[in-house]
Amino acid sequence: MKRDKLIYWITTGIVSAVMIFSILSFTFFEYAMYPEGAFKHLGLPPYFKIEITIAKALGLLALLLPNIPSKIKEFAYFGFGITLFSASFAHFSTGDGFLYIIDPLLFLGCLIVSYVYWKRIEGAELHKQGHP
Repeated sequence: MKRDKLIYWITTGIVSAVMIFSILSFTFFEYAMYPEGAFKHLGLPPYFKIEITIAKALGLLALLLPNIPSKIKEFAYFGFGITLFSASFAHFSTGDGFLYIIDPLLFLGCLIVSYVYWKRIEGAELHKQGHP
């Protein structure tokens, strides 16, 4: 159980750091590689930056705060999964380099590991409480 929690927190920490970095980048910095901004480069409308930033912040709260209902956490995991896959696909579609395409997929892998270990820990805790 201790090992499971360690793996869960390491992978959740990695995913959280990536999401925090993207929130800060979208909010405060322009990408040096794309002077027009990453969202414009990827063909996304300007308002989408606001929507995705708010969704990522809410998802982070759902993942990191204690006593959040399981369904809410699952929505956060699902939303982050869609976001990471979509980022990879968007970079592929615009002809960006290999690293821009593979990075989101690597973090998607961390997200999947985090989810699997969260469910494992949750199941063990329910079993301890006498739930089947």
